[in-house]
Amino acid sequence: MNQEANSGYKGEALNVLKKAKCEIGDVIRLTSNGKAYEGILIPRSEYGDNKHVVVKLTSGYNVGVRIKPGVKIEKIGKGTKPKFAAPALPRQKPELPKVVILSTGGTIASRVDYRTGAVRSALSAKDIYGVVPELADVARVKTEIVFSLYSENITPKHWSQIAQTVAEHIKHGTDGVVIAHGTDTMAYTAAALSFALRNLPVPVILVGAQRSSDRPSSDAATNLIGAVQTATKAPFAEVAVAMHETLSDTAIAITRGTKVRKCHTSRRDTFKPVNATPIARVKNQEIIMLTDEYQKRDAAKKLVLKPEFSNKVALVKFYPGLDPEVVNWHVEKGFRGILFEGSGLGHLSKYCFEAIQNAVKRGVVVALASQCIWGRVNMNVYDTGRDLLTLGVIPLEDMFPETALVKLMWVLGQTQNPDKAKKLLKTNIAGEFSPRTLPEEMGVEGGETTIGN
Repeated sequence: MNQEANSGYKGEALNVLKKAKCEIGDVIRLTSNGKAYEGILIPRSEYGDNKHVVVKLTSGYNVGVRIKPGVKIEKIGKGTKPKFAAPALPRQKPELPKVVILSTGGTIASRVDYRTGAVRSALSAKDIYGVVPELADVARVKTEIVFSLYSENITPKHWSQIAQTVAEHIKHGTDGVVIAHGTDTMAYTAAALSFALRNLPVPVILVGAQRSSDRPSSDAATNLIGAVQTATKAPFAEVAVAMHETLSDTAIAITRGTKVRKCHTSRRDTFKPVNATPIARVKNQEIIMLTDEYQKRDAAKKLVLKPEFSNKVALVKFYPGLDPEVVNWHVEKGFRGILFEGSGLGHLSKYCFEAIQNAVKRGVVVALASQCIWGRVNMNVYDTGRDLLTLGVIPLEDMFPETALVKLMWVLGQTQNPDKAKKLLKTNIAGEFSPRTLPEEMGVEGGETTIGN
């Protein structure tokens, strides 16, 4: 076996395969306890044990056979080594609108990595288009790889890079932009682009997948098709996220970039609007608008690009017993902004008051969002909230912490002046504030959840 570096096999299993002169891709027969298993020898996760050999049966299922006395392995055919080759790109139809798909990585651009048994970023935007030929009936697609990163590795510098790339494509004329992105931090990027891309002439749609594109249960294709349909046909021109609305494949929810949050680790309908409803739905290839309140698509609009973000902003989650020295540490380290996740209507322990007062005096912008998912901050109800207001803490209405953090980063990327930053922080820039708290919101299960005003 001359591919042991990439096969994942080691120890006892590797020795048995070498003795039988079997290589990855060969057709082999394993006989154990009188039962024979025939299939293609496939790579093993390098993090697996050294006592099993894995074959892909003709049924499509994989089976692992434990190496023990009496197990017989024989090579019965020479196979081809497993590899991915993207299909040829479909023919472009000149009468269709133009859309650019930017790839940044994530599950939507991932395939199973047999070296580790996990998924890895492996597909370019071109590959995505190649494996979803239905897109040829929706738009003329141009693709570009911005970078290939899992979304947990994306930083504010990458937000700036994405915004600049989007602006360049809009400048050269496109009917919409789709950004393939990992789901873990997609809501952060959606909020960041909502602030960085002002006066958009066309939609900018972020899309991801909870299941990689080579899995039967993948949501990658349906999400991507819905995103491209929205980018090319929707009447609005805003940053939004396109993901499954429910567990089924029947509809894709389109949610404003400043109002969407990942709410479940693995469900396909993980993205939910917070203190809002989706602005549109894609169903049966139709875009159904769910609100009249949106920025309208207009090719004559001149995009205003403001892609600067400050990385000297901290998110501090309040919890019982929070040490005020955490606040002092950030001040001493030169942080220019601190966002608190306060409890309930917007509260922090009185033991933090002195540290907060010191931070404000030293020019640090201190703001507060509630760690509750739904509802809005109201710091006038209890004396704790009133005291915090007196100290100079800025309440952030119904913004949830992820969007509030990104906005504070963006605000401090626009100005060095704390007073100007506070004014900008309280200004509704991209629909991040709702004028009122809705009496009903969509919960994680997809049904209505009543919340307080």
